[in-house]
Amino acid sequence: MLVSLTVGKVDAGVAVLLTQDNRLIEFPSVLLPNNISSGSIVDITVSRNHAAEAASATAFQSLQKRILNTYGVKAPSPPILRLRNATQTSLVLEWDPIDLATASLKSLSLYRNGSKAGSIPRPLETRSTKISGLAIHSEYSFHLVLRTTAGTYQSEKLTCRTHKMTDLSGITVTTGVLDPQQKEALGAALDRIGGKMIDSVRIDTTHFVCTEGRGAQWEKAVEMNIPVVVPEWVDACETEGTIAGVRGYYLNADPKARQLGVIHGSSHQRTTSTLSTATSANQGRLSAQPQRSPAPEQVPEEPPLTPFPGGEMSGQPQAQTQTQEVESQDGEDDLPPPPPPPKDEAEDSNEPTQNGEAEAAPIPEAKDEEPEAEAAEESHEETEKEHTLPQNRPEDDSESANLGGAKGKGKEGEGDFNEVPL
Repeated sequence: MLVSLTVGKVDAGVAVLLTQDNRLIEFPSVLLPNNISSGSIVDITVSRNHAAEAASATAFQSLQKRILNTYGVKAPSPPILRLRNATQTSLVLEWDPIDLATASLKSLSLYRNGSKAGSIPRPLETRSTKISGLAIHSEYSFHLVLRTTAGTYQSEKLTCRTHKMTDLSGITVTTGVLDPQQKEALGAALDRIGGKMIDSVRIDTTHFVCTEGRGAQWEKAVEMNIPVVVPEWVDACETEGTIAGVRGYYLNADPKARQLGVIHGSSHQRTTSTLSTATSANQGRLSAQPQRSPAPEQVPEEPPLTPFPGGEMSGQPQAQTQTQEVESQDGEDDLPPPPPPPKDEAEDSNEPTQNGEAEAAPIPEAKDEEPEAEAAEESHEETEKEHTLPQNRPEDDSESANLGGAKGKGKEGEGDFNEVPL
């Protein structure tokens, strides 16, 4: 299309062109020839560039497809929440890695029973969380809310319940320094009560069991504030049928502080997971009772050096004393009777003489018999004192009194003998 225009006015930047019907058109003066002035007529050809239009449309469609494939095909995925472990007062929740696609993360929040419980720190790295301080045997609902530059996405609601005190299936134990026999017995006890044992310290570890406080796992458990207890704690839980307090079962706790509660009815049988369970249980029971000071030991009197004739060596002072008492009584019966008065012998052996002074002959014989009887009695008395315990000496006094009575009789016999008329 060819158009003829008259130049009306030319300025530095803009030229005014007039059409045949006296219309004004402002035209850039730089596009006009250099020698143009007012009154000059110029021809301008105007045409459509179809090739340029097709190239421009192709470029624009390519850009749209690239944007669609980058941001419109794959969108962020809603988080998937599930329960990992439950105890009497806590729940451990976990979820799959967050898929943001091409969007950017704004926040990840946890909601409990419809109210916001808090934001998850480092949501691209953290995949689990632990909620503590819950009520025993109560139901809760949780869900996650993911906010991105591509929109907000919410997980499905998860309904879970905390355990009863008699439900021990939530116990998760990580072991530290233990003997192989103790570790095997501990695993058997956990299987009976429904607990489980894991190799490393994790967020769902409820207790760390060991006998010595050392090692990398122990340090991690202390850093995560996980209770570090001895193996006897598992036995206490099995015995009581409920969660036992950990205060008396800490690694350096006094065993006297362990107090067993009321044993609940359960099908669990108590077994020993350690070699020292019976000892620690006895100590726990004895700790509730006041300790009494031991009574002073009574030192028994020394037994005689030689056994009593006819007695048994029993090693019991009381039985030996009774035996010696019986023997001493038998010894009293075996005492020789006092010598009879020599009255008849004097009458039979001595005949009256003519002078009536022959009584001097039997007198020396009577005196000789009396010392022999006294000597025999003294030797018997010494033997009795040697074989009699110190506590039986009153009987010796009675024997000596009897012997004294026998001597008195002998003297009386002597007196009577001297008074016999010839």
